[in-house]
Amino acid sequence: MSGTFSQIYIQLVFAVKGRNCLISNLWEEELYKYITGIVRNKEQKMLAINGMPDHVHLFIGMKPSCCLSDLVREIKKSSNDFINEKKFTNFKFQ
Repeated sequence: MSGTFSQIYIQLVFAVKGRNCLISNLWEEELYKYITGIVRNKEQKMLAINGMPDHVHLFIGMKPSCCLSDLVREIKKSSNDFINEKKFTNFKFQ
């Protein structure tokens, strides 16, 4: 069918291990931009991102062809590596 469009809207919440308040206001915006870049590179739409010191909320518009588990795995792995490489905290994110 020509002109058919489908999109799935999903909210993801990532919590810091042990719900420790480790996400600082000093670098949270940089983290949010990095995560947004991951989502865009996977050709999905970041509709909203925000959080608290112990968790992050993402609201994403996904194409039905996107595998949610692969997207979540990539966001978690890459954002953890980003935080650890930038040494934003003394606690090792996993």
